[in-house]
Amino acid sequence: MSVNAAFLRHFRNRRFLSKMAATLCVKLLPKQGWLPLTQSVRHGSKAVTRHKRPMHFIKQKLMAVTEYIPPAPAAPPGAYPRETKSVQEETPLMLILKRNLEKVFQDCKMIAVVQDSSSSAEDMMSLRHRLHKHDIKVKFFPNEVMRSFLNNSIYCNMAPLIFGPTVLIVSNEPKVKEMLKTLRGSPQMTLLGACIENSLLSAEGVLSYSKLPSVTVVQGELVSGLTMMTSRTASLLQRHPAHLSALLQQYVKQQGTDAAAAAATAEEAT
Repeated sequence: MSVNAAFLRHFRNRRFLSKMAATLCVKLLPKQGWLPLTQSVRHGSKAVTRHKRPMHFIKQKLMAVTEYIPPAPAAPPGAYPRETKSVQEETPLMLILKRNLEKVFQDCKMIAVVQDSSSSAEDMMSLRHRLHKHDIKVKFFPNEVMRSFLNNSIYCNMAPLIFGPTVLIVSNEPKVKEMLKTLRGSPQMTLLGACIENSLLSAEGVLSYSKLPSVTVVQGELVSGLTMMTSRTASLLQRHPAHLSALLQQYVKQQGTDAAAAAATAEEAT
């Protein structure tokens, strides 16, 4: 059988099958408006007629600020270990240093807290030598010892000054001018505050205290003012009696002159 004959036979079979299918559809589907159960529907793209308007930037900021942020979930109990406060016992060395520090606060009237900004050993030796000329000393105490002492004393307000590398500059008398003059030559030493005669002062307060006159000058001014006031009071009290005695003397002298003139006139008349 040739290829053309096979092709014709296949074509005839398909044509016959299509006619049979059309005949069955006409017999089984008497209604003219009925559509088959399956049909191909062409879906096209929808035309977008309305676009969403962008939100105003002020409203965007408001929405961002007022956005709800849920809180972080709490950790279940037992998830973290318990915080135990470790109480450190004071060693004998700390007790000795605390007694020495207490003695310093009792004996010295000026206690300045200075922060040491990485000064060398030579600079510290030079500073101690210059302060020693004015009978001012430099004391070194660990910060733990100073905080332990200050927290349980009347000087507890000085505790915030103790942080980092700090030293104490002390003297039996409040020699503030000499201390400030010496610290100007050491820029790595910064004055934080001082306790002068049981009064806590800041760095600006110490500078203002240094501008005050000395006690001797104030005493001299007070004595001179009191002396001037007493002398003026005495002169005011003696003014009226002196004036009265001068007037009486002038009156007596005038009376004597009038009597002598009357006697001379009487002698001339005789």
